[in-house]
Amino acid sequence: MPHPLVGKGAGVDFDAHSIATLLRARDLHFITFSCYRRHANLGTGRARDRFVRILDELRSRYGFRLFGYVVMPEHVHLLISEPSKGTPSSVLQVLKQRVSCALRRKQAKRSAGQLCLRFTSDEPEVRAFWQRRFYDFNVWSTKKVLEKLEYMHENPVKRKLVMHAKDWPWSSWSHYAKRERGLLVIDPLEERRNPRENPHP
Repeated sequence: MPHPLVGKGAGVDFDAHSIATLLRARDLHFITFSCYRRHANLGTGRARDRFVRILDELRSRYGFRLFGYVVMPEHVHLLISEPSKGTPSSVLQVLKQRVSCALRRKQAKRSAGQLCLRFTSDEPEVRAFWQRRFYDFNVWSTKKVLEKLEYMHENPVKRKLVMHAKDWPWSSWSHYAKRERGLLVIDPLEERRNPRENPHP
């Protein structure tokens, strides 16, 4: 029997009452940020895998909990707690820098030794990787938690990248729909912890 909060295809399943402590503490942030001019800088599976690995490293370093995510070809959504070190803004700044450096380094290695001819172009020689701005929405109700998780998990389906959310591994869908680990361990919403505690020592 599916949980009454399980969304269509989005697979959201949790105990609504047990996340009240987090919500009262205003501890949840729904963050959205995009690649420069919506270019598909995360358009390959390898690029998205690299992003996920770096995200996992940084949540251990900065002590924030990850409750949901989706990595799209040209933008990212995260549902996270307040970090124990720094702020969501400073964490995001480091995440962007780490990812852009890692992926540009990989691109440079692929291009090494190849004959490159320059043509007239309106594009700058070194294009920015990320848009400077990002959006941080404070999640203040159980309804909003559910809404944001379902929105993230359905994003690849709505964009017609896959037929079903289960076919896009770069999200937290499998944790909520199947209680299985995906590419990242997702922190359970129902677990009650000190909001400043580092969940990944």
